Amino acid sequence: MSTLLIAGSPSERSRSAALLDAVGQRLGARGALVERLHIRDLNPQALLLADAAHRSVARAADLVARARVVVVSTPVYKAAYSGVLKVFLDLLPQAALKDKTVLPLATGGSPHHMLALDYALRPVLQSLGARHVLPGIYATDAQVALLPEGAYQVGAELAGRIDEAVQLLAAETLRHTPAAPRPRFAPVHFSQVRCSV
Repeated sequence: MSTLLIAGSPSERSRSAALLDAVGQRLGARGALVERLHIRDLNPQALLLADAAHRSVARAADLVARARVVVVSTPVYKAAYSGVLKVFLDLLPQAALKDKTVLPLATGGSPHHMLALDYALRPVLQSLGARHVLPGIYATDAQVALLPEGAYQVGAELAGRIDEAVQLLAAETLRHTPAAPRPRFAPVHFSQVRCSV
């Protein structure tokens, strides 16, 4: 399954990116072809001026178009997903997520912002035509610990939820995989049919 991981954090390293990486590692271990898109790396002027034709934005939109599965990760600020993610999603074509399965991920300072996934991000993903938006994963800062060397570590309880989400994502993708066409045989004229009794 071709999977695109979209990092919606304006920071180079973040808890939401660590959550996204954890999902990506598990998908990769299942044999998925995983590509990454960091919105912060797109041309900022093109994003702010809504220049969908800009090379970096058009390339990012092409990555979305080619993927069967999209995993979107964002930090939650003021009970909403990140501004850079909003700007990017606004530039995508109206049916950019048509026939795709989407897994939303979010991180925030406290559990009080967990509804941002369902009330802010999910409606936008559905408006872009997503075939199925899976139940999202929300993690607090305490569940994605900052290690002394500067890396982030996903806690055990959160790792279990990620495992379940990836399993559901794989099952959903396989369930909606079109069946391979059955081989067709050339027609045989009745005079060529041989029977034995």
